[in-house]
Amino acid sequence: MLPEREQRNTLRATLRERFPRDRGQLLPALHHLQHEHGYLPDWAMEVVGWHLGIPASEVYGAATSFTELRLRKPGSHVVRVCTGLCCLVNGARDLLVEAQSTLGLRPGETSDDGAFTLEETSCGFLCAAAPAVAVDGQWYGRITPSSIAPLVRNLVA
Repeated sequence: MLPEREQRNTLRATLRERFPRDRGQLLPALHHLQHEHGYLPDWAMEVVGWHLGIPASEVYGAATSFTELRLRKPGSHVVRVCTGLCCLVNGARDLLVEAQSTLGLRPGETSDDGAFTLEETSCGFLCAAAPAVAVDGQWYGRITPSSIAPLVRNLVA
C-alpha cells in the first residue's frame, strides 16, 4: 500500500488523464475510485472534489446517494439483501434476519476479522424476481429464508 501522499499524487495524475474538470464527471470518477479501492476512501473523495472543483459536501452527498458506492472498506465476502418495496412485500425482512443469524452481523457491519460484510440495499433492481440477495456481487432472485442459508453458510465454511 502506498503512503497516502503518493496515493494522492497518483490519483491526481489519473484524474487529470481520464476525467475532464467538469461537474458531470463526478459519478464516473466515484465509480473509478470504487473500482480501484473497493470503496471510497475519504482522502480520495477529497482529491476528486478538488480536481472537479466540487465542494466536499457535494461529493459526499453523491457518494451516499447511490447504493452501489461504499464509504467503508467491505469484508472479503459481501452479502447484500434488497429491502426495496417489492422485496419487502415478498419477504426480504425474513431474509435479512436469516443472514444476520448466520453471519452474526447487523446490516452495515463487517466482521472483526474482515471476512464478511452484511449490507441492506434499497434496490437491487430485480423487482420481478423479488426478494433478491447478492452474494459477492452475484445477484439471486426469488430467495427464501431456507435458500439464503446455504448461500451464506458456503461463505462461512
